Amino acid sequence: MKSFVPALGGTIAALALSFSLSFASVGTAEAVDIQTVTSPGGIKALLVEDHTNPLIAMNFAFKGGGSTQDEPGKEGTANLMSGLLDEGAGDIDSQEFQARLDDLGVSLSYDASLDNFSGSFRTITEVNDDAFALLKASINDPRFDEEPVARIRGQIMAGILAEQNDPGELAGKAFSRTVFADHPYARPTDGTLETLETVTAADLKAFRTRIFAQDNLYVGVVGDITPDELGKRLDEVFGALPETPELKPVADIQPVLGKTEAVDLAVPQTTIQMALPGVMRDDDEFFAAYLMNHILGGGSFTSRLYEEIREKRGLAYGAGSFLASYDHAAVLGISTATRAEKAEESIAIIREQLADLAENGPTAEELAKAKAYVKGAYAIRNLDSSAAIASTLLGIQLDDLGIDYIDRRQDLIDAVTLDDVKAQARALLSAPPTIITVGPAGA
Repeated sequence: MKSFVPALGGTIAALALSFSLSFASVGTAEAVDIQTVTSPGGIKALLVEDHTNPLIAMNFAFKGGGSTQDEPGKEGTANLMSGLLDEGAGDIDSQEFQARLDDLGVSLSYDASLDNFSGSFRTITEVNDDAFALLKASINDPRFDEEPVARIRGQIMAGILAEQNDPGELAGKAFSRTVFADHPYARPTDGTLETLETVTAADLKAFRTRIFAQDNLYVGVVGDITPDELGKRLDEVFGALPETPELKPVADIQPVLGKTEAVDLAVPQTTIQMALPGVMRDDDEFFAAYLMNHILGGGSFTSRLYEEIREKRGLAYGAGSFLASYDHAAVLGISTATRAEKAEESIAIIREQLADLAENGPTAEELAKAKAYVKGAYAIRNLDSSAAIASTLLGIQLDDLGIDYIDRRQDLIDAVTLDDVKAQARALLSAPPTIITVGPAGA
């Protein structure tokens, strides 16, 4: 939910800064040497050793432990807990816990998504023992004291109130409840004012007990640590967790299509979102769909939607599309925002672009440019820092891509043909979209 960014000084500040620099020289996928580490207790992790700087970055997640596990009527439990795990643990209260993180220069944060509950941990090796002790306490023995629970709950509720007049947030919530209907994905991750009031410390403790386990734990580590040392730390931090989680089953769902929902809001612009079928991450045609989406709207300044809506007509500052592949659903989304009186024109232009790409597909030149971009951008976005690599190692495991995925990725992209992309354009873009608008009524 929130990140703790310590106020650092002296040597610790300089070392912490190099978290973002230590892998700046990684220019190719092949430069990343990934090892599989299994602790004496059987806990597994992916590791990239780098002893250039005395730094360790760890990302971890409990798969399936996201907001879909919130009890009905207590939506927002996972998100609330993500803001409380660094607010006191064991015999250390909230103020002291935060002070120790600050003194050690440790960065520790947690986040709850729809599917997963994840954590991010950064430390320098000089303070390893104390840093890992705090991480262990936050995972195994959080306090959930009355004051921090009330404070973090209040922060979330203030955010919910502020979002009531935010067109983008309103559109996102309308998108979820329309596209996912009565599925857990339709529920707001941060909960509502009403549901948050019902979440107690006992609920938070029960939630943590259910979702934190070894069988659904995935870990990615980068930095100044050997496999043997990491194995000991994995057992130290996670070894006391139960073997299996107690997760409620979540059904797969197809996005609801062909619906229209208009949210009335007295603002000058109308926010527009559309939903179409997507492709699951483990689908053999994923990269064909990914490249097609890049050409449609995922390529930002080079995409068809940006060119037609922003560059040619000046109807919006931007327009784009995205592929979202969750554990139980996949959707292709489109978004833009324009002057209220131009909303219908913008929707018509999007429909035209969808129809043209579905019928004719992209050109060979568009596909070649898309391939070049998505191959070149990967190292910049995913491999240019220790934090980015730790996140990538975690993602590889959560999506079950295999330890050799980084090496294979370019070949997978190169193997996609123009006919493959045309087929995905026909399959995904021919469906009737669900359309969400947020703006003044009758515009």
